[in-house]
Amino acid sequence: MANPAIPRDEVHAYAEACSDEGDAFNPTATRLVKEQRRVSRFFEQNMGSMDPMSAQVALYMLSVTLRIFERAGGRMKKVNGAALNAASAKVNAQLEGIFPADDGFADRAKAADRAQPHILDEVLWALYEREDDKKEGEVDLDPNQSAMVYLLLWTAVEALDASWAGPKA
Repeated sequence: MANPAIPRDEVHAYAEACSDEGDAFNPTATRLVKEQRRVSRFFEQNMGSMDPMSAQVALYMLSVTLRIFERAGGRMKKVNGAALNAASAKVNAQLEGIFPADDGFADRAKAADRAQPHILDEVLWALYEREDDKKEGEVDLDPNQSAMVYLLLWTAVEALDASWAGPKA
């Protein structure tokens, strides 16, 4: 069973704090990705068809996602292969309902059954909706590349949520 959702305002504040740190976030990002080596290997194995910029965006968003879980509190275990397999199966079972990667992709993705929907909505916002709030250094990706980034993050969030015990109320 999924944990209760981390509140939307907290998710956004944690993500913005990572962005506001700029290069100072790099050591934290490196530490977080190293702590979840199984997830980072999953990303490496599945980024083969991504262009280099999309792969870089995916890894950055993974580190921000890990930071959101860390800042929310609770206890995170290392993600194991079973959690990644279960997450992949859950995501793959819903792909037909969210593709193609057209103008309606983000809305269909939001309607899917997802753990931590506010984290995933933040990912969708960054990939598809932030036009009016674009900061220096942010890039626009091809819609197909954005969809691949989202699918990797969705799978990671499912596996991370299964390995996380949220803070006590």
